[in-house]
Amino acid sequence: MAEKRNTYKIQELSGIGEVQIADEVVAIIAGLAATEVEGVASMAGNITNELVSKLGMKNLSKGVKVTILESVVTVDLSLNIEYGKNILETSKKVQERVKASIENMTGLEVADVNIRIASVDMEKEKGK
Repeated sequence: MAEKRNTYKIQELSGIGEVQIADEVVAIIAGLAATEVEGVASMAGNITNELVSKLGMKNLSKGVKVTILESVVTVDLSLNIEYGKNILETSKKVQERVKASIENMTGLEVADVNIRIASVDMEKEKGK
């Protein structure tokens, strides 16, 4: 079964053509931005930045849902947080980084970045 892939026009240059972006690209940008924040262990689905190089970019969109309506983006992220990190502070940093990354790279406006904490990663705690 073919995967549903939505694309959105982000720019039309008169006489040159248009630029379109797939919603999955926006999801990948969001996933990369989120996993760069200290305190985020991985996306739900256990995808970390280190795994991306081995598994490929498509896997980074796991745990990310993107809705684009009239050039306005809503992002829903499911994260695994590191044990001992402040959930509110970490979530705020993720929201800021995801919003900035999407807006800077695509020119789309980000209305909401909703975060669901799926689990707490105890790996670092066990290593003590």
